[in-house]
Amino acid sequence: MAPPVWALTLAALCLVALAPPTAGFYLPGVAPNDFEKKDPLQVKVNKLTSIKTQLPYSYYSLPFCKPDTIVDSAENLGEVLRGDRIENSPYTFEMREPQMCQIVCKITVGEKEAKLLKEKIEDEYRVNMILDNLPLVVPIQRVDQEGAYFYQHGFHVGAKGKYSGSKDEKYFIHNHLSFTVKYHRDEQRDVSRIVAFEVKPYSVKHEYEGQWNDKKTRLTTCDPHAQRVITSSDSPQEVEVGKDIIFTYDVDFKESDIKWASRWDSYLLMTDDQIHWFSIVNSLMIVLFLSGMVAMIMLRTLYRDISKYNQLETQEEAQEETGWKLVHGDVFRPPSNSDWLCVYVGTGVQFFGMLLVTMVFAVLGFLSPSNRGGLMTAMLLLWVFMGLLAGYSSSRLYKLFKGSEWKNIALRTAFTFPGSVFTIFFFLNALIWGQKSSGAVPFTTMFALVLLWFGISVPLVFVGSFLGFKKPTIEDPVKTNKIPRQIPEQAWYMNPIFSILIGGILPFGAVFIELFFILTSIWLHQFYYIFGFLFLVFLILIVTCAEISIVLCYFQLCSEDYLWWWRSYLTSGSSALYLFLYATFYFFTKLEITKFVSAVLYFGYMLIASYAFFALTGTIGFYACFLFTRLIYSSVKIE
Repeated sequence: MAPPVWALTLAALCLVALAPPTAGFYLPGVAPNDFEKKDPLQVKVNKLTSIKTQLPYSYYSLPFCKPDTIVDSAENLGEVLRGDRIENSPYTFEMREPQMCQIVCKITVGEKEAKLLKEKIEDEYRVNMILDNLPLVVPIQRVDQEGAYFYQHGFHVGAKGKYSGSKDEKYFIHNHLSFTVKYHRDEQRDVSRIVAFEVKPYSVKHEYEGQWNDKKTRLTTCDPHAQRVITSSDSPQEVEVGKDIIFTYDVDFKESDIKWASRWDSYLLMTDDQIHWFSIVNSLMIVLFLSGMVAMIMLRTLYRDISKYNQLETQEEAQEETGWKLVHGDVFRPPSNSDWLCVYVGTGVQFFGMLLVTMVFAVLGFLSPSNRGGLMTAMLLLWVFMGLLAGYSSSRLYKLFKGSEWKNIALRTAFTFPGSVFTIFFFLNALIWGQKSSGAVPFTTMFALVLLWFGISVPLVFVGSFLGFKKPTIEDPVKTNKIPRQIPEQAWYMNPIFSILIGGILPFGAVFIELFFILTSIWLHQFYYIFGFLFLVFLILIVTCAEISIVLCYFQLCSEDYLWWWRSYLTSGSSALYLFLYATFYFFTKLEITKFVSAVLYFGYMLIASYAFFALTGTIGFYACFLFTRLIYSSVKIE
């Protein structure tokens, strides 16, 4: 028998997911640029970043050399939200034309400039540059593997150190940059494509002969005429008020066997794939354990229960029975605060749709890393358009609960989650703006976000609600009694708070290893592009949330407690609490954040992430229990 289409599709996605990012295949990326010899290459500068403060700043907020006119590159929505500020620079290269000890400019350090530079060196800020859409990296020798390198994104503004024999700590600036541009050459057409952009920064106290004559000045510390190059920082340039700093650079061109399509591989090199596999195996063990539990319930206990219930002939025999059948007249009774349950289920569906589509596109290579900010832009737009599903699912459930005011539920669905997130985001943005950081979202972008929300998302939620409410009401498999049945006293382990907190552990356990890499990529400014593993973990998360909710829901019904609606949502949704606790642990053990504003930013953004995770996992658990209860109660004969 041929396998079903969905199985073939899933298998194909898993094969793509597990393919390493060395296939040289990015859809639809940036088109390659072909450069002939002596073609001009424009180096662009990006934000200054620090893992200690998490506050990006514009490159020209420091007293660096400036071009005659500063031109901002057009940034997409995702880049603006990430705090990217891409501008032109005074560094100009010519393709395959090495340059040695080129003077960029000389600046005199004033009191304000010295203070700024020392602050940024103290906070370990890095300078980010871009050439042909490739970010600048510093190659660093790996300790564990000879001849292997890992790449640090951007170079540090400077370093702290002491002169020999002195106890005073000084600040030194990296004012000489030794660039290496690697290119892949097409012999037939004699054109080249850039495949790597590397740098080694040095701090050098430059000296020169005679009078200062801008770029024509002859330096004695490095001289292209005498082939004197800089290979160390033996006499570093100190940051001191009143001192001159001369900025210089070298550029070398090296031919490489790396093809243009594979040029991101070294940036995205996954050196810890064994840990990711451990994560997958760990998650699969949890799934297998839960699947065994569900199989036991469904195939043995439940099958036996249904057979026994269907064979009962007299009402006296039925009254002697205990278990989940006894609550059939109350199990589909609408819960208290049913309106809010509908709202949060709709929000979870919106998140689920957004993440599923985003991950499929990412696994298939559509969200190339060269599309800077593309992932965030795609997620925002998908969230907006998934408002249609949010409205539809919330109103369908609302109608099942005998609700009649569909506009009211649509309004709540459209504003509850986005409104609370926007409030937190606005507060955090005000803090960033107060620090004069380039990470502050401009008013025009904020207006664009509000426009997307009110202009597209809200109308789509209303359209979805209208369509969902027009559909016939979902029929319950059994009738609901008019008078609620009394719930017997429950065992301690069936206490709602205890069972809810227990239920969130396993879904969190299925994802927490991968969560470490996601947090590292966000807060330690590293690339995360192993969407194959992430997609598999996402599928495992769905199964885990569904199974743990079904298992605990079955135990709850067997103890004759029919208040399962909210508990099914909160059982798997409580994994968000563990996510936030883990984020707190990560903050104190892995990050070096010391500033109050940076700490507030971290916990503010992780609160938003945990809130979203709650809506997602809670909805998965709810729908699993919803289908499970309908399945078992439609399988028994009830007079």
